[in-house]
Amino acid sequence: MSSREQYAPGPAAGADVRKDGAQWTLILVRELRHPPALVWQALTDPAQLHEWAPFDADRNLGAIGPVTLSTIGARSARSDHERENSKVTRAEAPRLLEYSWGRNEVRWELEPLDSGTRLTLWHNIDRRFVSWGAAGWHICFDVLDRFLAGQPIGRIVAGDAMKFEWQRLNIEYAGQFGVDANPNRAT
Repeated sequence: MSSREQYAPGPAAGADVRKDGAQWTLILVRELRHPPALVWQALTDPAQLHEWAPFDADRNLGAIGPVTLSTIGARSARSDHERENSKVTRAEAPRLLEYSWGRNEVRWELEPLDSGTRLTLWHNIDRRFVSWGAAGWHICFDVLDRFLAGQPIGRIVAGDAMKFEWQRLNIEYAGQFGVDANPNRAT
Protein backbone atom coordinates (compact mmCIF):
# COMPACT_ATOMS: atom_id res chain seq x y z
CA MET A 1 0.00 0.00 0.00
CA SER A 2 1.39 3.44 -0.93
CA SER A 3 1.71 6.30 1.54
CA ARG A 4 -1.08 8.06 -0.40
CA GLU A 5 -3.43 5.12 0.17
CA GLN A 6 -2.52 5.13 3.86
CA TYR A 7 -3.09 8.87 4.27
CA ALA A 8 -5.92 9.88 6.59
CA PRO A 9 -6.28 13.44 7.89
CA GLY A 10 -6.38 14.05 11.62
CA PRO A 11 -9.26 15.77 13.39
CA ALA A 12 -10.33 19.28 12.44
CA ALA A 13 -8.06 21.65 14.36
CA GLY A 14 -6.14 24.90 14.10
CA ALA A 15 -8.93 26.85 12.41
CA ASP A 16 -11.00 29.88 13.27
CA VAL A 17 -13.39 32.23 11.52
CA ARG A 18 -13.49 36.01 11.78
CA LYS A 19 -16.88 37.48 10.98
CA ASP A 20 -17.45 41.05 9.85
CA GLY A 21 -21.04 41.19 8.67
CA ALA A 22 -21.30 39.22 5.45
CA GLN A 23 -17.49 39.15 5.13
CA TRP A 24 -15.97 36.04 6.71
CA THR A 25 -12.31 35.11 6.88
CA LEU A 26 -11.12 31.56 7.41
CA ILE A 27 -7.92 31.41 9.46
CA LEU A 28 -5.91 28.20 9.52
CA VAL A 29 -2.70 27.78 11.50
CA ARG A 30 -0.30 24.90 11.10
CA GLU A 31 3.15 24.36 12.55
CA LEU A 32 5.41 22.82 9.94
CA ARG A 33 8.77 21.21 10.68
CA HIS A 34 10.43 23.02 7.79
CA PRO A 35 12.24 26.40 7.71
CA PRO A 36 10.42 29.49 6.39
CA ALA A 37 12.57 29.70 3.24
CA LEU A 38 11.54 26.16 2.23
CA VAL A 39 7.86 26.85 2.99
CA TRP A 40 8.06 30.12 1.04
CA GLN A 41 9.27 28.26 -2.05
CA ALA A 42 6.35 25.84 -1.78
CA LEU A 43 3.92 28.79 -1.57
CA THR A 44 5.35 30.64 -4.57
CA ASP A 45 7.00 28.25 -7.06
CA PRO A 46 4.52 26.97 -9.67
CA ALA A 47 6.11 23.50 -9.82
CA GLN A 48 5.83 23.13 -6.05
CA LEU A 49 2.28 24.55 -5.92
CA HIS A 50 1.38 21.85 -8.43
CA GLU A 51 2.30 19.23 -5.82
CA TRP A 52 -0.09 20.37 -3.08
CA ALA A 53 -2.21 23.50 -3.80
CA PRO A 54 -5.81 23.61 -5.09
CA PHE A 55 -4.68 25.71 -8.06
CA ASP A 56 -1.88 26.05 -10.58
CA ALA A 57 -0.12 29.37 -11.19
CA ASP A 58 1.19 30.61 -14.52
CA ARG A 59 4.21 32.25 -12.82
CA ASN A 60 6.07 32.49 -9.53
CA LEU A 61 3.98 34.19 -6.84
CA GLY A 62 7.07 35.68 -5.19
CA ALA A 63 6.75 38.99 -7.10
CA ILE A 64 3.97 41.59 -7.13
CA GLY A 65 1.82 41.73 -10.25
CA PRO A 66 -0.79 39.90 -12.29
CA VAL A 67 -0.97 36.10 -12.24
CA THR A 68 -3.41 33.53 -13.58
CA LEU A 69 -4.51 30.91 -11.06
CA SER A 70 -6.28 27.83 -12.43
CA THR A 71 -8.46 26.18 -9.82
CA ILE A 72 -8.20 22.41 -10.06
CA GLY A 73 -11.50 20.61 -10.45
CA ALA A 74 -13.54 23.77 -11.11
CA ARG A 75 -14.97 23.19 -14.54
CA SER A 76 -15.88 25.89 -17.00
CA ALA A 77 -17.51 25.45 -20.39
CA ARG A 78 -14.07 25.21 -22.03
CA SER A 79 -11.83 23.56 -19.47
CA ASP A 80 -11.47 21.25 -16.47
CA HIS A 81 -9.85 24.20 -14.68
CA GLU A 82 -11.36 27.59 -13.90
CA ARG A 83 -8.83 30.27 -14.77
CA GLU A 84 -8.88 33.35 -12.55
CA ASN A 85 -7.14 36.60 -13.34
CA SER A 86 -5.51 37.30 -10.01
CA LYS A 87 -2.88 39.61 -8.60
CA VAL A 88 -0.05 39.26 -6.09
CA THR A 89 -0.33 42.40 -3.93
CA ARG A 90 2.43 41.70 -1.36
CA ALA A 91 5.41 39.38 -1.51
CA GLU A 92 7.88 39.81 1.35
CA ALA A 93 10.01 36.67 1.34
CA PRO A 94 9.99 34.59 3.43
CA ARG A 95 7.36 36.01 5.77
CA LEU A 96 4.28 37.43 3.98
CA LEU A 97 2.42 36.69 0.76
CA GLU A 98 -0.91 38.19 -0.31
CA TYR A 99 -2.85 37.71 -3.52
CA SER A 100 -6.33 37.63 -4.93
CA TRP A 101 -7.80 34.32 -6.04
CA GLY A 102 -10.80 35.22 -8.10
CA ARG A 103 -12.95 37.37 -5.81
CA ASN A 104 -11.24 36.09 -2.66
CA GLU A 105 -8.20 37.45 -0.89
CA VAL A 106 -5.52 35.08 0.43
CA ARG A 107 -2.81 35.99 2.94
CA TRP A 108 0.00 33.70 4.10
CA GLU A 109 2.10 34.57 7.14
CA LEU A 110 5.24 32.59 7.93
CA GLU A 111 6.71 32.86 11.42
CA PRO A 112 10.02 31.15 12.20
CA LEU A 113 9.98 28.69 15.09
CA ASP A 114 12.85 26.72 16.62
CA SER A 115 11.27 23.61 15.12
CA GLY A 116 10.30 25.10 11.72
CA THR A 117 7.55 27.51 10.66
CA ARG A 118 4.16 28.58 11.95
CA LEU A 119 2.13 28.97 8.76
CA THR A 120 -1.05 31.03 8.99
CA LEU A 121 -3.52 31.25 6.13
CA TRP A 122 -6.13 34.02 6.01
CA HIS A 123 -8.69 33.34 3.26
CA ASN A 124 -11.81 35.42 2.87
CA ILE A 125 -14.50 33.06 1.71
CA ASP A 126 -18.26 33.00 1.26
CA ARG A 127 -19.65 32.12 4.70
CA ARG A 128 -21.75 29.32 3.18
CA PHE A 129 -18.58 27.50 2.16
CA VAL A 130 -16.26 28.24 5.08
CA SER A 131 -16.30 24.65 6.41
CA TRP A 132 -15.71 23.33 2.88
CA GLY A 133 -12.69 25.61 2.55
CA ALA A 134 -11.35 24.60 5.96
CA ALA A 135 -11.64 20.90 5.10
CA GLY A 136 -9.93 21.40 1.74
CA TRP A 137 -7.09 23.50 3.11
CA HIS A 138 -6.63 21.01 5.98
CA ILE A 139 -5.90 18.27 3.45
CA CYS A 140 -3.72 20.59 1.34
CA PHE A 141 -1.64 21.46 4.43
CA ASP A 142 -1.13 17.76 5.16
CA VAL A 143 -0.01 17.15 1.58
CA LEU A 144 2.27 20.21 1.76
CA ASP A 145 3.92 18.95 4.95
CA ARG A 146 4.62 15.54 3.40
CA PHE A 147 5.89 17.14 0.18
CA LEU A 148 8.33 19.35 2.11
CA ALA A 149 9.51 16.32 4.10
CA GLY A 150 10.46 14.57 0.85
CA GLN A 151 7.55 12.12 1.13
CA PRO A 152 5.13 13.43 -1.52
CA ILE A 153 1.73 11.79 -1.80
CA GLY A 154 0.44 13.94 -4.68
CA ARG A 155 -2.08 16.73 -4.73
CA ILE A 156 -5.45 15.86 -3.17
CA VAL A 157 -8.06 18.43 -4.22
CA ALA A 158 -11.57 18.75 -5.63
CA GLY A 159 -13.39 15.43 -6.06
CA ASP A 160 -10.26 13.48 -5.15
CA ALA A 161 -10.46 14.87 -1.60
CA MET A 162 -13.75 13.00 -1.08
CA LYS A 163 -11.74 9.77 -0.96
CA PHE A 164 -9.69 11.14 1.94
CA GLU A 165 -12.25 12.04 4.63
CA TRP A 166 -13.03 15.53 3.33
CA GLN A 167 -16.69 15.00 4.27
CA ARG A 168 -15.78 14.17 7.87
CA LEU A 169 -13.56 17.25 8.12
CA ASN A 170 -16.29 19.42 6.59
CA ILE A 171 -18.77 18.26 9.25
CA GLU A 172 -16.23 18.76 12.07
CA TYR A 173 -15.31 22.27 10.92
CA ALA A 174 -18.98 23.18 10.37
CA GLY A 175 -19.65 22.19 13.98
CA GLN A 176 -16.73 24.29 15.21
CA PHE A 177 -17.86 27.32 13.19
CA GLY A 178 -21.59 26.91 13.85
CA VAL A 179 -22.51 26.67 10.16
CA ASP A 180 -24.37 24.18 7.98
CA ALA A 181 -22.02 21.57 6.47
CA ASN A 182 -24.29 21.42 3.41
CA PRO A 183 -25.13 25.00 2.36
CA ASN A 184 -26.97 23.77 -0.74
CA ARG A 185 -29.55 21.91 1.32
CA ALA A 186 -33.05 23.30 0.91
CA THR A 187 -34.27 24.97 4.08
